[in-house]
Amino acid sequence: MLTSILTKALYTLISFFVILNYSLLLLGTMARVRAKVQGRIGQPVWQPYIDIIKNNARRSGVTHGIMFYLGPVFRLAGGLGTYFFIPVIFGSKIFANFSFSGDVLLVMYFIFFGQLGMALGAGESGHPYSPIGVARGLAQMTAFELPFSLAVIAVAAQYGSFSITEIVAAQQGGWQNWVAFTNPFAMAAGMLAFLGMSMNNPFSIVIAPQEIPIGPPTEMHSSFLGMLQTNRAIFNGAKMVLFMNLFFGGAAHPNIFIALGIMIMKTFLIYLYVVFVGVSFPRFRTEQSIRFFLGVPTLLGLIAVIQQMI
Repeated sequence: MLTSILTKALYTLISFFVILNYSLLLLGTMARVRAKVQGRIGQPVWQPYIDIIKNNARRSGVTHGIMFYLGPVFRLAGGLGTYFFIPVIFGSKIFANFSFSGDVLLVMYFIFFGQLGMALGAGESGHPYSPIGVARGLAQMTAFELPFSLAVIAVAAQYGSFSITEIVAAQQGGWQNWVAFTNPFAMAAGMLAFLGMSMNNPFSIVIAPQEIPIGPPTEMHSSFLGMLQTNRAIFNGAKMVLFMNLFFGGAAHPNIFIALGIMIMKTFLIYLYVVFVGVSFPRFRTEQSIRFFLGVPTLLGLIAVIQQMI
């Protein structure tokens, strides 16, 4: 029993190492893509590594209270918890992580957990503008979680399971079996919610320090910022793998390297979709974001659920 747990932990560490480096390189690549679209040279693709090392090497002389320090810790715990319970490669022991029956519900909880912890930490910073940032973030999160939850309920009802592995297994046999084609309303609701979850344009005002003369780069500086940047890479990777599993058949192949290639191709396209929307639309105000997510995406999610009930 102990050997089995240790073996799974070792495999999870290998999986974590792969997804962390892939996500950091993907963040650097997409930043460069945005720069090219805007006519700039842009940063090198390895800039996220430099930022994390630089910020973790600095020490803060500012103190606000225990919860302020725990905010980034909760945020990182949310990112790690989200990733550790998602199977990355279908049928692979190394990339199965700690997935189990009902893991999709736990993953949804961890997505909330990190953001709520971050809100508590920002609230104790003592800055008068922090409540504005917290209110914006939580309001937008609540709005996009509604269509996302409806999409997950529709997919779970379709396959009669809350297990991500079983949902991926049910989509094997060809692209025509993917949820994207068997339940397009659930896919559309989920992918629209993913835009808000990614916090890129047009839903990036919650992390916009230039609007609130404050924000994570100012409040959570030095090693706090390094921890948040590390979490950003892990959380992005975990979310893209989750959406790949739920709507696009996951990544499956007898050859592990080909399966990894499939995972990289699908998640790259999912992230490119977020970047494409981000460079095509201006930033929404918070109330515009809420109206958007409670409109068409929620309606699509309701249609997907009703379809499964009929």
